[in-house]
Amino acid sequence: MKRKEVTMAQIDKVIPFILKWECGIAMKVGENLEEYFTRCRKRGWANDPDDKGGATMCGVTIGTYRAYCKKKGYPVPTALRLYNITWSEWRDVLKAMYWDKCLADRIESQGVANAIVDWYWNSGVYGIKNVQKVLGVVQDGIIGNKSVAAINSRSPLPLFGAIKEARIAYVNRIARNGNNKKFLAGWLNRINDLKYQ
Repeated sequence: MKRKEVTMAQIDKVIPFILKWECGIAMKVGENLEEYFTRCRKRGWANDPDDKGGATMCGVTIGTYRAYCKKKGYPVPTALRLYNITWSEWRDVLKAMYWDKCLADRIESQGVANAIVDWYWNSGVYGIKNVQKVLGVVQDGIIGNKSVAAINSRSPLPLFGAIKEARIAYVNRIARNGNNKKFLAGWLNRINDLKYQ
């Protein structure tokens, strides 16, 4: 009997979702990712004083960008450098700081990988710990072999749904804190827009 070939999740399939929600515009039919990113950059800058992430370009915060530059051995970046981030560097930030840390290349379900990476993108280690809680594994905030094995051993559609439900509960919980209330509707819209692939 021939064994079914498993296709693993791919980073380029989560990018349109992240950019849509970070920049407020959808990818056009026939548009490639670099063209889409170039359009998104025109609307992707934010520096809301109530946002603890600080200056942000297409979802990459200045803190994440500093950590990325340090990891790569680059000079400490300025907000202006973040403002001018290139497509290849933005994609590499997503890959190095989020996709790879979730071991998403080893996740068999694209929908589950997207849900995990997007939660980590938005909530950092808290997103990972909450995914681990759903999985019933140690909540250490690090996706390792045991977390990936637990992800791939579960039926993907119910797991995808459980991750979304846990994320909705999480954002409702953190929205109780002062300035976060104004972000709740947007957070819920984003989570509800995650579709199983």
